[in-house]
Amino acid sequence: MRYNEISHFSHPQHKLKFECNEMPFKCDGCKEAGIGSRYKCSICDFDLHAHCAIPSPSIYHPFYTKCSFLFLSRPAGDKPRYCNACERDVTGFVYHCKSCGFDLHPCCAKLPMVLDDGEVKLYLYRNVSSSCNKCGRKGRSWSYRSTCKKYNLHVACVKDMLAENWQEVYFGRGKSRTMESRIPSLKNSQQIQHKKSRGKVQKYSEIAGLAVQVVISAVLGDPTALIAGVIGSLISRG
Repeated sequence: MRYNEISHFSHPQHKLKFECNEMPFKCDGCKEAGIGSRYKCSICDFDLHAHCAIPSPSIYHPFYTKCSFLFLSRPAGDKPRYCNACERDVTGFVYHCKSCGFDLHPCCAKLPMVLDDGEVKLYLYRNVSSSCNKCGRKGRSWSYRSTCKKYNLHVACVKDMLAENWQEVYFGRGKSRTMESRIPSLKNSQQIQHKKSRGKVQKYSEIAGLAVQVVISAVLGDPTALIAGVIGSLISRG
């Protein structure tokens, strides 16, 4: 459900308005990067992913059928926590299962089970035997894999690419108002492995590029064709 304006417990001073633009941002709820749709306070430069702004009190996930994840505004306990989907640290809003101790970032918890932009269809897996086209390893975090099984991208690898290229977002060196460009070029995102003959490499590179765009969009909390296209245009320039 989407509202044009909301009040939020994490920012009681002002109302947050829904907006969508191509400027990346750091979510003040989960502390992760975002792009596209968000709830924003224009006075304080306060931003929330839609998933963080309007969370579910509790969720169930098909990968953890025996777990019940409760929404928390801060990590449980006093020890470092990490997301079981992307393996990155949990420092803000989180879905936590008290019985098993699993944690999920709100955007990771809401990752679509299927991504389909009309050119490539990708399915979300908890464990997959295929090697990641980015890192070449198996079994690291959740993965999106194509129907043909030729393309497999770890959610962790996508976040690593973002962390490497968007340091000002991830490490708090400035929020969206300080960025010179809408989206920094993801210079390493096309360095993926191919096993096809030389004559087919170009076509497979194009398909893999689409896969990267769609997965990045989903990880950032906005799996839409519009945002994927914006990211794709910048990837091609990188």
